[in-house]
Amino acid sequence: VQLQASGGGLVQAGGSLRLSCAASGRTENVAWFRQAPGKERDFVAAIRRGGFRYTADSVEGRFTISRDNANNTVYLQMNSLKPEDTGVYYCATSDVWSSQSSRYKYWGQGTLVTVSS
Repeated sequence: VQLQASGGGLVQAGGSLRLSCAASGRTENVAWFRQAPGKERDFVAAIRRGGFRYTADSVEGRFTISRDNANNTVYLQMNSLKPEDTGVYYCATSDVWSSQSSRYKYWGQGTLVTVSS
């Protein structure tokens, strides 16, 4: 399966963005990860095909993951953005439910989110 992430951009602190992850076919578990410059790739949120979701503590209450199975698309709504949310956001899919990036086999190309202070 191929994934295409989009929706990144430049936004001021406190603003919002919605990222999209379009898949070429059916997916089971889809997650968003992010990587800030010079740092490791961190888990952000994941969602099962049935809708169960898990969100990292660092973004809980600000970010919401959702999905549209009919269109093979997963979204990440990001509100109240902070400068520390800056990074490249990747979507990934796996048949395994996990927050570990090593368990995800298929990855999108990433979309850059920059939050200015």
